[in-house]
Order: sequence, then structure tokens, then C-alpha cells
Amino acid sequence: MNIREVLRQTASSIAAHKLRSFLTMFGIIWGITSVILLVGLGKGFSRDQKERLKTIGVDLAIIWGGRTSEQAGGYAAGRVVRLSIRDAYLIKQEAYLIKTVSPELRRNVAEVSRYNAASRPVRGVWPEYQRFRSLKVQEGRLMTDDDENEGRRVVVLGVESRDQLFPGRAAIGETLMMNGAPYTVIGVLEKKKQNGSYGSGPDNTQLFVPYASMARDYPPAERPGIFKGWINNLVVEVGDPAHHEEALRQVYQILGREHHFDPRDKDALQVWDTLEGSQLVERIFDIMTIFFGAVALMTLSLGGIGVMNIMLVAVTERTREIGVRKSLGATAADIRNQFFAESAALMTISGAIGLGIGVGICLAVANVELPDIVPHPIISPLAIIASLFTLGLITIAAGMYPAQRAAALSPIECLRQE
Repeated sequence: MNIREVLRQTASSIAAHKLRSFLTMFGIIWGITSVILLVGLGKGFSRDQKERLKTIGVDLAIIWGGRTSEQAGGYAAGRVVRLSIRDAYLIKQEAYLIKTVSPELRRNVAEVSRYNAASRPVRGVWPEYQRFRSLKVQEGRLMTDDDENEGRRVVVLGVESRDQLFPGRAAIGETLMMNGAPYTVIGVLEKKKQNGSYGSGPDNTQLFVPYASMARDYPPAERPGIFKGWINNLVVEVGDPAHHEEALRQVYQILGREHHFDPRDKDALQVWDTLEGSQLVERIFDIMTIFFGAVALMTLSLGGIGVMNIMLVAVTERTREIGVRKSLGATAADIRNQFFAESAALMTISGAIGLGIGVGICLAVANVELPDIVPHPIISPLAIIASLFTLGLITIAAGMYPAQRAAALSPIECLRQE
């Protein structure tokens, strides 16, 4: 039996039982489509989360002072460690595995423009902070080393801060009064899709000024534990991800010597390790993608069971036809090949349609603006290969059993059927 005859008989069978055939093919079509879409969504979620984590920074560690849990150098356990600007200079000078470091001094300051007023968080940082925290401007410029060295009164606005302080108006070059001190707006940041932050909130809501200006104009009020040069935290960028842990050990050694705690005392500092966090998120979404793929492949398998069931029904309905063909000289192999070829053709057509729909949907929504919580699905070659491989196994299993049943029928018993 040639392929043209197989396709003709398959088309005749589909035309004779339109609803049954559609429901049978729909299981396979939906199975293939769901594999591509669910795995694509899982990979899309993973990529989206990676991009959002990059808005915090790549391979960074944010460090706060903690409380010692061990005795060291004659000092009792339980001491509070408070960071200072001197710590930033020591790390910059001595920690050769640390690429960049910046102190952070944060305060809520009253801001007044010609158009509006606010009380938003201000961060005093070194200029390099802008690069490793992925701060990019949509207008104006970022802070420079000259701004820091000269303690210039310049400010970079997050997009939400700009919208409140300069609603519908140009902000660059405007003067912003901050607790009575005049600061010149030099830049407005690009809007960030940011899932997380630390300290005083997402970057879109913040104002950024040189650390030197912040420490001079808005030093925190001195009180127990707060002193001149005190900072909220340090942010360090590791030079080589392969030496990430060793770089953090260098930081512990330097700060342990400065603040008299054991470098092995992990409680002495509070550290948010973004590399560790990104690896954890990646593992979570990898597991989620595998789960999505397994569910979709199970759906495809159920579609294969439907095909097998329909082919068994077809064998029963065509029992007399089988008897006539065998009595005219058809061998068991001819009957088996006929039914297997019909089921394989049905599966192949359904699989091709499902593959086209799945890939087509991914391509169609690639450039469509979706809500922030919905990622763009990614076409996964592995998902396509897995779905086609599974379809091949299902074709053999779901097609061969009914075909074998048909081939094993006795022609005499078949001709007795009404």
C-alpha cells in the first residue's frame, strides 16, 4: 500500500467520522502545542526574572553591619558592627578580587521644585555604583568622578521621582531644593522593571547624589551607634564570578580586622549575595519548566491513548472488510501495515498542525506588549525535539497494538460478523 492510498483512506475515514476524528486529532494537536507553549513560558519566566535581577546588579554583594556571635581579640560576642566610609576605602585599596566598591548613605529628604514637592529617599553613592547597579539615563547624564571629588550638588532622578517633582515638564538643568540646599538635576533614569530592591525601595522612586555631597549636606544625626562617617551599607562588585566566594572572604578578613571580629563569624555582617540569589532563582525556574514540560508530555500521551482507542473502534467497525481482504489473498502483514499506516498518518498530520500552532503562537506574541507578569514564550528546540520524539513513541505504541489486533483476526470469524 503506497502513501497516496494511505492518505486517501485516512482522509475518507476523517470525512466519514468528522467529529470523532476532530476530537481524536485535537488531543494530539493540543498535546504538541502545550509542550511548546508551557516549556516556552517556563523559559520566558526564567529569562524575565534574570533580566529583572540584573536591574539590582550582576555579581554584587550588599553588605550591612551585623552582630558578632563569637569572641575575638578580647572582644565579647554580641557586639554590633557598624560600617563607616573608612571600610569602603580599605576594601578599595586591599581587596584585589573586588572590582568596585561603593558606600551608600540613605536619607529621606524634603524636595521642592518649581512645580511640586516630595519627600523621597535620597542615596549618596560613588559614581561607579551607577554602572554596577545598572543605572542608565533616558535624559541627561550620570554622575562623574569630578562630581564626587568636588562634592557638587547634582542629582539624578528616578523616573517616578521626576514624574512627581516635574510633572509633564523638562527636568534637566532645573534646580531642586533639597532640605534648603540647591541641587541641579543632571539626569533622569530609564524606567526599570524591578522585582526587588533593598534599603529604601526600587530605583524608580529614588534620587541619587554624590556621596561627598550627601555626607556634607545631610549627615545622619549623631546618636548612639551613629557617628561621623557612618554609612548604611556597602555594595561590592566581584571582579570574576569564578572567585566570588574567595572575594567575599577577603571582605570579611578586611572588615574583621577593622572591626575586631573573626572573619569566619558570618553573623558579624549581613550579606545579600545577588549571584547566589540568581542561581537559586534559576534553579527554581528550571524545575518549574521541567514540571510544565512533564505535564504537557502527559497531555500528549493521553492524546495518544485517544488515537489508540479510535483505531480499536475502527478495527471493530471494519472487521468484515478485514475478512474480505484476507479471503482475497491479503496477508496479516498487509492488514497490519494498513492500520498502522492509517494511525501513523493521523498522528503525523495532528503533530504537524500542533507544531505549527505552538511555534506560530510564540512567534505571533514575540513583539506584542504583554502585562508585566506575563513573559514572552521562548521557542525551545529541546521542547520540539522532546515532543516529536514522544509523538514517535506514541505513534508506535498507539498504532501497532490496534494494527496487530486487526492482523490477528481470522477471516472466517470476520466474515461471520454482520
